[in-house]
Amino acid sequence: MKYTFLLITIFFSITAKGQNTIVSGTITDSKTNQPLPFVSVSFPGTSIGVNSDKNGKYYITTPKTYTELKFSFVGYKAVTRTILAGKEQVFNIKLQPDVQALATVTIKSGKKKRYRNKDNPAVELIRQVIAHKDSNRMQSYDYTEYQQYEKLQFSFINVNPKLSEKKGYRKYKFLLDNRDTTNLPGKSLLPVYLEEKLTQSYYRKNPEKTKKIIEGEKKVNIVNFVDEDGVNIYLNRMYNEVDIYSNNIFLMTNMFLSPIADNAPSFYKFFITDTIEVDHKKMVELSFTPRNGNDMLFEGLIIVTLDGKYAVQKARLSVNKNINLNWVRSMANDLSYEQSSDGRYHLSKSEMKATFNISKNPDKGIFGDRTITYSNYQINVPRPDSVYAGERTVTVKNALKQGDQFWSDSRGRDTLTSVEGNVYKNIDSLQTMPSYKRAMEIIALFTVGFKTFGPVDVGPIGTFYSFNSVEGFRLKVGGRTNTDFSTRYYLETYGAYGFKDEKFKYLLSAAYSFNNKSIYKFPESYIKATIQNDVKIPGQELSFKQPDAFFLSFKRGVDDKYLYNNYYKLDYVNEYENHFSFAWGFKNWQQSPAGALYFVNNVGGVPNTIDKVTTTELSLNLRYAPHEQLVQGKLYRIIIPSKYPIFTLDYHEGIKGFFNGQYNYANLRLRVDKRVYLSQLGFADVSVEGGYLFGQVPFPLLTIHQANQTYTYDPESYNLMNFLEFVSDHYASLKIDYCLNGFLFNKLPLFKKLKWREYISFKTLYGNLRSENDPALHPQLFEFPVAQNGVPITYTLGKNPYTEGSIGVGNIFKVFRVDMVERFDYLNNPNVQHFGVRVRAQFDF
Repeated sequence: MKYTFLLITIFFSITAKGQNTIVSGTITDSKTNQPLPFVSVSFPGTSIGVNSDKNGKYYITTPKTYTELKFSFVGYKAVTRTILAGKEQVFNIKLQPDVQALATVTIKSGKKKRYRNKDNPAVELIRQVIAHKDSNRMQSYDYTEYQQYEKLQFSFINVNPKLSEKKGYRKYKFLLDNRDTTNLPGKSLLPVYLEEKLTQSYYRKNPEKTKKIIEGEKKVNIVNFVDEDGVNIYLNRMYNEVDIYSNNIFLMTNMFLSPIADNAPSFYKFFITDTIEVDHKKMVELSFTPRNGNDMLFEGLIIVTLDGKYAVQKARLSVNKNINLNWVRSMANDLSYEQSSDGRYHLSKSEMKATFNISKNPDKGIFGDRTITYSNYQINVPRPDSVYAGERTVTVKNALKQGDQFWSDSRGRDTLTSVEGNVYKNIDSLQTMPSYKRAMEIIALFTVGFKTFGPVDVGPIGTFYSFNSVEGFRLKVGGRTNTDFSTRYYLETYGAYGFKDEKFKYLLSAAYSFNNKSIYKFPESYIKATIQNDVKIPGQELSFKQPDAFFLSFKRGVDDKYLYNNYYKLDYVNEYENHFSFAWGFKNWQQSPAGALYFVNNVGGVPNTIDKVTTTELSLNLRYAPHEQLVQGKLYRIIIPSKYPIFTLDYHEGIKGFFNGQYNYANLRLRVDKRVYLSQLGFADVSVEGGYLFGQVPFPLLTIHQANQTYTYDPESYNLMNFLEFVSDHYASLKIDYCLNGFLFNKLPLFKKLKWREYISFKTLYGNLRSENDPALHPQLFEFPVAQNGVPITYTLGKNPYTEGSIGVGNIFKVFRVDMVERFDYLNNPNVQHFGVRVRAQFDF
């Protein structure tokens, strides 16, 4: 019986296998005979189905006895064919376009079908687009060159039309009545900024090099207290050029994930919403939305060719209303591509429009529009190496002086409207009006801290009043000359008085500019002589640039050990257009203890008090920041973060006997800074630094590690280290400040409405002191400071590093960052704070 059962089982298994229904074939367009990929092939009333491949071929099999097979695709009439169950057969299907297919949409209530990537024809199509990215990018050619014309403008939205009739504003009627009502439907735009640029671009694949030659540039400058070039750089960085074929797109100082990035299906939902015909070529419209509306993702649509290349023919990239992006109320970028003679699609136009407002009022704010047109493509035309030599971007000498005919020829179809044409003339007229100049001076006073009186800038006002434990109340006033005084000679001075120590402090400085430009404007080239007498906290090198600012007067813990610094200094600084710079320096420096600080050695076994330390040193600073972009203010520069590293090398040589210098030493420091972009996971600012001091010196000349006892969070300092707590003659450090950019909070129901952003930081410092610099072994060296109760307050780092970390929440009220900082090592040192809360204000989109 068991053998009989086995034979029956084998018979039915073979019979069942032989009775499978197998259908295969090719699906094409009935008009063009082009194969149709991603057509749905299924047995009606079942969940069994497949999609045709990129060549329109399909293959479906089932052991069931179905007698019908259905073929359906968006934009085509569905076809149902009768089949023979249990047979293998071939059906080649021609689908007819259905122009009415998308005319009516009926929405029925019911359970919403869960979105899935699996067996989703839209996802299969986008994966084909991703797979063909490299072949569709411009970089697939050996050589590419093209011309691009770009226009960037900003306008105020819906300014009161009656404003020009009001008293006090009538003098600005020429500006206020210049309105545009066509660029943003339903809104009245008052343009105040316009920039045009014509660039010839070259690309070479091997060795890879990109070259941009700016042949013409025309712009206005409405904010005259900030560097004009820096403002232009920042505005253009906000409206960066969009390459949809890149995995990440940088806009509004944030990194967005492209809808055709390698991992796009994990972050976006895709839908086939239409099939269209362009120049008798069949294409598919794909719509996409972010899986999480708060993340840095786009929503919109792309039109994809079905010619086997799966190229993008058109795209619209906009943002979700819930996106974690500050002050941006709307943003959309439209990309258009044109087919070239080789069948490839090249970008022909890119237009980005965005509206900004601090409030949520949709009828007010600022509107920005950047249009770029690409033309005159030349493919695989080799150029001499000289074309690619030098900097990546260069500007021809007469770029800013091009005439009207040049711009008329360059604009092509993007001619200026009459409203746009008036902007240059109106802003030039505005700049000459005394009332406007006064308004700009008031704004400059409260934003950058200076008030201009003709050839002199007085400030910064934030340092006019402060206090500390040594000086008590401190009053200070200062100023410097500007380019109205001279473009060659620059003077700077301040005077300060402490009411507790009753001492007068001062600075006198004179500089000569070799390039006939401001010494505060890139590229700098000047020689500068400085005399200064002031107080300083050992080891305080805050990134706020002005250590005597009023808000930095508030400090935690014991803050009573200062230095009186008196020095004479001569500096020569030279910067190059490629952002390599060097600086030579001479410095004669006297340091005297102040407050509770003292200098004592034990020569002869007897404590000896030392009044001051005198050093004379020569210095060399080398810095290289490739592709660096910056905004120059009156106080200091703002470096616009980028993916490129910054290298800094400092060398200081102390010379004994030269201008009364007391010590021979050499101090070498190397530092590398880099921002690492992690796409949807945010970014990390990483800093690696190391230093070594050669020679025997007292502790004021050692590396006094950068501490911070204020209540502000300083990314550059150790925020729970005390002043003068650690000294070294050799060290290495690592600092990481990581911003997740809301990646986690965006997923939490309550937090995503707040649009907060997560921060994690980690800092570690390794260091030590060689025996030759240990005062316990060498009595001629100064004793390390101790507190009034005799407890030491200054230490060397042992085998364990100093480490601290923090977890922070940023973008609170779109401005503030609050960090909970924890210190992990050397917790038994006196007056040590294990935990702390620190606050920082920062502005970002």
